[in-house]
Amino acid sequence: MNLPTAVPPAYYLPLGDGRYLSTEHSQGAWSSGQQHMAPVSGLIAHVLESCSPRTDLAMSRVAYDILGSIPSGEVEVTARVVRPGRTIELLEAEMTAGGRPVVRAVAWRLAVSDTSAIAATDLGRIPGPDEAEPFPMAGIWPGGFIRSLEARRLGGHVPGRSTVWVRPGCTLLDGEPTSDLARFFGVIDTANGVAVRAMPGEVMFPNTDLTVHLFRRPTGIWVGMETDVSFGADGLGLTSSVLHDLDGPIGRSAQTLTVRPLA
Repeated sequence: MNLPTAVPPAYYLPLGDGRYLSTEHSQGAWSSGQQHMAPVSGLIAHVLESCSPRTDLAMSRVAYDILGSIPSGEVEVTARVVRPGRTIELLEAEMTAGGRPVVRAVAWRLAVSDTSAIAATDLGRIPGPDEAEPFPMAGIWPGGFIRSLEARRLGGHVPGRSTVWVRPGCTLLDGEPTSDLARFFGVIDTANGVAVRAMPGEVMFPNTDLTVHLFRRPTGIWVGMETDVSFGADGLGLTSSVLHDLDGPIGRSAQTLTVRPLA
């Protein structure tokens, strides 16, 4: 993937003291002056992981609330432990831009133990990205973040339903390592754009939140999503996905939509 040499192939440039500068690769799909929620989610997940880190606990759920538009440029992310515990912890994070809160997130960390003898799920595996066809998301959505992605789709398109594999074309942070979990979270919000029920030039359907539940920790950089989009009759909508890595299903995500037909 050819990226502009003037901009590091990263979604954010760390500035120190919890401050980060978004690059053009973080640019959103609904407005050119805003950030896409996907890299924002990854950045916040990274900060949550870095908050009083513990190897004996694993992130099981993160719930993000989007408080308003997220402008491109400098942001600050802080995190704290709200409910400390030996086997269960609750964390909270907040992103601000220009002193204004734009995203809040809460996350549960649960004790790690050996449950391999009873590990099971009725969620089925999906074929891997090598068996999928190229999916040109940039033909549907504008913005630097969508252009940075590699996407592949399994089967043909049905409005409101799609199974895709997506991986980022940039690192999350310039010059800093990040975990598989943070990179995974940095893609999930694209679920609302992979199974469009109505074209974005005809209907707006931005999400106001993102909630991710995991029953095991993700590995690798490919994110698989079996996604369904539903619109109600009174302006509400829901995007829900079963999430996969190359080893199989790992959890679910959900996004609340505000559906607004355009004149």
